[in-house]
Amino acid sequence: MAGTTELGPPDAPTRAAIAELAAAAGAVDGREPFTEQTRLVLAAVGAGRAAGSERVVHVVRRDGSGRVVGYAQRDAAGTTELAVHPDARRAGHGHALLTALLGGPDLRVWAHGPHPAAGPLAAAVGLTPVRELWRMRRPLPLGPDADAPGAVPLPDGVRVRTFEVGRDEDAWLALNATAFAAHGEQGRLTRADLDARIATDWFSAAGFFLAERGELGAPDGTGRLVGFHWTKVHLAAGGEPAAGEIYVLGVDPGEQGNGLGRSLSRIGLRHLADQGLTSVLLYVDADNTSAVAVYTRLGFRTEAVSVMYAATGPDNSHS
Repeated sequence: MAGTTELGPPDAPTRAAIAELAAAAGAVDGREPFTEQTRLVLAAVGAGRAAGSERVVHVVRRDGSGRVVGYAQRDAAGTTELAVHPDARRAGHGHALLTALLGGPDLRVWAHGPHPAAGPLAAAVGLTPVRELWRMRRPLPLGPDADAPGAVPLPDGVRVRTFEVGRDEDAWLALNATAFAAHGEQGRLTRADLDARIATDWFSAAGFFLAERGELGAPDGTGRLVGFHWTKVHLAAGGEPAAGEIYVLGVDPGEQGNGLGRSLSRIGLRHLADQGLTSVLLYVDADNTSAVAVYTRLGFRTEAVSVMYAATGPDNSHS
């Protein structure tokens, strides 16, 4: 196998080549190889921003001619995504990428789809499946069976408003860390990560709902945040129609079991339907049984599965 492996933030020509190989892999595999976080970190490298990029290890694989044929990105906790160009597969480049990352934090490698080559490649470096992430989808609007007409009921003492940029960031980050304490990627979101998402073209505060508990006359004009539903709109692209997404929905552990999560779901889904969207998707861990139950009752069905491979056991796979 001819080729070279490079570690370090990629320069502009290399980032462009990474985008090209990701597009080629997505066209062949039917699924993008990199999540939004990976793409945001690459964008931050190019713009000289943080957005988590200082905590990341980049690995670029080139073939004998110097062409970029593979790329891997690992965060500080070991969560990794990688892709190899379709016309350079089965040549050992994926193995070389993973081998370059061994010896750091325990690798937790995502295979989106999952990819048929992922299992053998993971096994070759001693990794086994530890986690499943489901992509679920349902049509919009919900309909009266899942969303009875009238105001959405809320627990006593709770009200819902939309996110205000410049006011709610710190309180939201604190609640997000609490709500997703057992979820590695989401629970570790930083202010730089949040700011990077707020700066994207798709961000809309009107679709970012916050539930708070407290007196309306509180000195700072707010109550205590106890839940949120952040929605996202995917524009039509590549022949696919526009769709909504439950981007992230979280509830304070002290509020679980009182119906707040389901109510926030309905509020956000009504917002997406009001924009004329005809379907909505979400991502949820297969072992998050309470969330899966809520979404199943709302009519969501699993349409794709991503698998995480790691050397650690399932109990450590979210850390």
